Amino acid sequence: MEIVVASGNRGKIREFAQILGCTPFLIRPMSELGIPEPEETGSTFEENALLKALAASRHANLPAIADDSGLSVDYLDGAPGVYSARYAGIHATDHQNVRKLLHELNGIDRSSRGARFHCVIAVVRHFEDDQPLIFSDSWEGEIAADPSGENGFGYDPVFYLPEYRCTAAQLKPEIKNRISHRAKALEQFKATLHHTDILTASPGWNT
Repeated sequence: MEIVVASGNRGKIREFAQILGCTPFLIRPMSELGIPEPEETGSTFEENALLKALAASRHANLPAIADDSGLSVDYLDGAPGVYSARYAGIHATDHQNVRKLLHELNGIDRSSRGARFHCVIAVVRHFEDDQPLIFSDSWEGEIAADPSGENGFGYDPVFYLPEYRCTAAQLKPEIKNRISHRAKALEQFKATLHHTDILTASPGWNT
């Protein structure tokens, strides 16, 4: 069964492929199908995830799955939130976003650097799907004073996990893909596949 992953982020696509590897889906990155990324105009993670999934499904005429995720920092009253990917500007790089975040938290005590990643997954069977599947989860941590680690992407190098004594970018992929916000949300999706025929019974799936 083909499904489009509505993301241009190679790190996200890699995680989707690894986490969904044991499902009956053929993962099709949107770039492989020439699908442009839509403007993220939603004010919530759920709105943006659904917007991206529906846009990809419309272009490809296939079912689509999308996530919208971001980092919320306690000291910054939940920022950068839905603007995480463009915190330092519309076309900001991961490095620029991290640098801005660390600048905002410069001199702030560790007790005020609590943070969490949020992830919302939206799955649509076709571009007019009025009953999309929505899954969400989060991942608790804190913001480190300096980046560490070569794995991961986005804010992973500064997302410190006290229980592991390392950042998300220092975790092995197989561990991250078990405990992260995205992994937990995708596990909910996988559980739906095991416990209902709502997807395989839908005429939107190509087999």
